[in-house]
Amino acid sequence: MSAAKLLLVEDDPALSELLEYRFRNEGYAVRCTPDGDEALILAAEDTPDLIILDWMIEGTSGIEVCRRLRRDKQTAHVPIIMLTAREAEDDRVRGLETGADDYLTKPFSPRELLARVAAVMRRIRPALAGETVSVGDLKLDPVAHKVQRRGKDLKLGPTEYRLLKFFMESPGRVFSRGQLLDGVWGTSSDIELRTVDVHIRRLRKAIELGGAKDPIRTVRSAGYALEAV
Repeated sequence: MSAAKLLLVEDDPALSELLEYRFRNEGYAVRCTPDGDEALILAAEDTPDLIILDWMIEGTSGIEVCRRLRRDKQTAHVPIIMLTAREAEDDRVRGLETGADDYLTKPFSPRELLARVAAVMRRIRPALAGETVSVGDLKLDPVAHKVQRRGKDLKLGPTEYRLLKFFMESPGRVFSRGQLLDGVWGTSSDIELRTVDVHIRRLRKAIELGGAKDPIRTVRSAGYALEAV
């Protein structure tokens, strides 16, 4: 399997050098930049498997970089771990609501960051490699284009299949309707937000199984998440 591609956006030269060294030693292919604008260019040129993004960086701020990455279909699903010296709960919530998958406050242990990145990569690597992805009792084979629940083949329409695949690549993460629209239909789509609700209902019906719990969780005023059940 090829090395996982990691984009490190950090404007502290000493920290950036240390993290680059540690991740390269772990077998990651690392690209670094201290600048938010360059980070967006690098992500567009070669989509990374994971992004480590500092909040306070040169050029466009980390929080805005995160927001733009989530709006771009090409990078909407790429995991983002934010680094910041901001400790306030409101700042953490803002980072997560903007689209970050995890949040690490400075100062932090490089070992902890390595462990968090490794945990994310273990989760997403099957999808990247075209292997079967499993979340709870759901299994999705991206090569055969098949979905099973408790061993039973399910019939999904093309949009519901893409929607489920998008959810299964980030289990547990809450996506807003806008994020789902961008990630599944694309940023150029003129589909209305309420259309997402229609396809969520169709997906729920398609994966429904007698005696099995609904794995799609509705989060009031936030969106939807796929949980392992």
